[in-house]
Amino acid sequence: MAVRTPRHVAFLRAINVGGRIVPMEALRAVFVKMRFAEVETFIASGNVIFAPDFADRAALERRIERALHASLGLDVPTFVRTSQEVRDLAKVAPFPPRLMREAGSVNVGFLAAPLDAKARAALASLATPIDVIETRGSEVFWLCRKTQSQSTLSNVVIERAIGVRTTFRGIKTVVRLAGKLA
Repeated sequence: MAVRTPRHVAFLRAINVGGRIVPMEALRAVFVKMRFAEVETFIASGNVIFAPDFADRAALERRIERALHASLGLDVPTFVRTSQEVRDLAKVAPFPPRLMREAGSVNVGFLAAPLDAKARAALASLATPIDVIETRGSEVFWLCRKTQSQSTLSNVVIERAIGVRTTFRGIKTVVRLAGKLA
């Protein structure tokens, strides 16, 4: 039996928003051109599964960002996680079960590194009666008790508060992605 190369997921920030559309095949082609193996996209929100040729996360993120800029002319902050990290995230219960069941949405924000104390305090200050926020390692968990359109929070508001880039995915997307990586 052949041993599979460990796969990773690149979570791309704002790849298909604001009227710009990058076809998933074009995105896949950028990763293939970088000579990554087993490249596939997962839904059209900027999730790329691939087998890298080395494992340094920060270097992979920079390499992907440079390639996306060179090939597509776009500045796309990139957050890489191993398939095991994605599977582990899918099992995390950052909020009490009842709150999770009743939530309008639960989102995971990917960061390049854990937040420092100042950024964690700034993030905590964003909590509202309908928005609950937690951090764990290099992820931010945002639960909205109602619909996100009723929230005063957004990716941009959170980024401004913490002073670093992030990209969010719905927990259901992370769970589906983890299933695909199982």
